[in-house]
Amino acid sequence: MSDAPAADTPAESPVRELRLVVTAEDYDEALRFYRDVLGLPERGAFTSPGGRVTILDAGRATLELTDPQHAEFIDEVEVGRRVAGHVRVAFQVADSTATTARLEEAGAEVLAEPTRTPWNSLNSRLEAPGALQLTLFTELDDATERA
Repeated sequence: MSDAPAADTPAESPVRELRLVVTAEDYDEALRFYRDVLGLPERGAFTSPGGRVTILDAGRATLELTDPQHAEFIDEVEVGRRVAGHVRVAFQVADSTATTARLEEAGAEVLAEPTRTPWNSLNSRLEAPGALQLTLFTELDDATERA
């Protein structure tokens, strides 16, 4: 099977933005963590009677679909065992080691320290506010030393 897009795939996606909506029991802690610690810029904030929402810019979005066997393989590579649920959020960052340490200091639980993967990235796994499991990944080039 080819990794190239199908011939009938439009050159430009009809979808303009992927927005992951997370309902966080501790809204203030989740906002502090993702906006102030991880550094996602605030695009907008709105209120409703008794409620709040903040939209954070997380850069370019993709939707990664995987079957259960490949999800298990990813968990095995990144963590050493099956740990992710139905949804896991992955952020590409400039330095997954430094970002992992910063997020741990801010309250995230590190499930696995940064590990070099077979697909040549340095990935870590964390449990973060909003009941999200995060992968932080940094793409490596061939000249990068093994981690």
